Amino acid sequence: MIRGMHAMFYSSEADALRAFLRDKLGLAGTDVGGDWLIFNAPEADLGVHPTEGKDVASGTADISFYCDNIHQTVDELRAKGVEFTQEIEDHGYGFVTFFKVPGDFKVQLYQPKYVK
Repeated sequence: MIRGMHAMFYSSEADALRAFLRDKLGLAGTDVGGDWLIFNAPEADLGVHPTEGKDVASGTADISFYCDNIHQTVDELRAKGVEFTQEIEDHGYGFVTFFKVPGDFKVQLYQPKYVK
């Protein structure tokens, strides 16, 4: 039976992204050889969102991080040099913002309103 999930980022700056995940987000990991880090993921959940393919193509997978206090977390990450691309917004399911990561893309950070 399934006992976990392995998620992946594809980045043109893989070494910088690994350092970002370790140093900025504080994720611990294991070097499986050749500086290839496999990070220990925190608690997780999985959602399935409908799409008509206009804003997001069907078949797209996405990774986001969530926290208990988005304002505090944003402040802590900014102090570590993390750049956010927008202000915190209420998206119904939670409070949402996005931050840049090495490889020229952004990742969502949110504080859920639902009970875990």
